[in-house]
Amino acid sequence: MSVFLDSELTESERSEKAHFHILPMPLERTVSYGAGTGAGPAAILAASNELERLCNGTEPCAQGIYTHPALPCDGPLPDVMEHLASKTEAIVKAGKLPVTLGGEHSLSYGAVMGVARALGQPIGIVQIDAHADLRIAYQDEKHSHASVMHLLAEEGVRLAQFGVRALCTQEAESRARNAVFHVDAEELVTGNIHAIDLPEDFPELIYVSFDVDGLDPSQMPATGTPVPGGLSYYQALHLVEHALKGRRCVGIDVVELAPNGDETWDFTAAQIVYRLMAATLS
Repeated sequence: MSVFLDSELTESERSEKAHFHILPMPLERTVSYGAGTGAGPAAILAASNELERLCNGTEPCAQGIYTHPALPCDGPLPDVMEHLASKTEAIVKAGKLPVTLGGEHSLSYGAVMGVARALGQPIGIVQIDAHADLRIAYQDEKHSHASVMHLLAEEGVRLAQFGVRALCTQEAESRARNAVFHVDAEELVTGNIHAIDLPEDFPELIYVSFDVDGLDPSQMPATGTPVPGGLSYYQALHLVEHALKGRRCVGIDVVELAPNGDETWDFTAAQIVYRLMAATLS
């Protein structure tokens, strides 16, 4: 079984007592353009062996990183989501932090709902993404990667979206109806903005959902739905890190890597995962 940061971890750091619990989720069921997200988790795990322990002034791995076996993705999508939810719920109830590796973005529904059940308190999502993912359904599938944030908003989860630059009318209407906080890519990129304050009433408990297509295709071409005009690597990370100040991160997912044969992008995704872990410790 592949292990995140396998080359660097001590035996104690890789045990189930670890603070960070990696959940590989090779889900690829509703992709609507490019394919390949099912290979994303394995590529991230393999590339993570080339990471350094030190990241942004801290060593997240010193808190321990336990990698679970890849979760099964066959069967009805509601069942797949519930299986993932049961995993993240158990991890959070044990006082640990779940880090789900995708796989397509639809998996965030299961991951977030498990965290929400475990905590029993309001949570908010900080979303890095080229897309709002607020369609009611897409291609007749309500659990589509294009509908995941709609489902979560309907469950009462607050959303803060950064980097969106592909939006349909239905999604714009959903933003207004569900009071979605958002600062889109054109404003962020042209203004070189790296920090946005969340609304004062935004939940203290934050789940970070990082779709790699939120980055500009020049910095992340290995994704199924690349959109020009995206965020830079540091800009996206700085936005998340600033959003977490004064709040607590309760879960992470990094999704939509579609490996294209250039391991540079697998490593980029692995570095994002590790940097987000570091952000939860500051």
